[in-house]
Amino acid sequence: MSAELSCLAWSVILGLVHILAAGNARTLELGSKWNMGPRDGEHAQLSPLTGRLFRAQSNFFETFPLFAASILMVVVTNSFSTYSYWGAILYLVSRVIYLPLYAFGIPLIRSFVWLVSIGGLLMVLLPITF
Repeated sequence: MSAELSCLAWSVILGLVHILAAGNARTLELGSKWNMGPRDGEHAQLSPLTGRLFRAQSNFFETFPLFAASILMVVVTNSFSTYSYWGAILYLVSRVIYLPLYAFGIPLIRSFVWLVSIGGLLMVLLPITF
């Protein structure tokens, strides 16, 4: 399997980590009875950490489909290159680093790491578009 597809697979696992981290944090706050119930109506305000975990999850799922589509286009068109290789790695590593930075509320570095992940995504697109 190519490095690009391996990064895509690990990104799927990272997506599951996002879902589990945010969901478990919310369940710890609101209780398993709420979690297993219909979740109708409003619930208590979430703690800052849980809120940040949900926002980090949302942010991940804004870029992940673009990354997945880009990797699949590289594979289908056999456009593997140094750019797609390092771009995939940059995207994945940046997104792994981004989660704890967001969870702990670290502002400027988090934004820089997000930009690096977008740079990685753009690198994956380079061999497809040029």
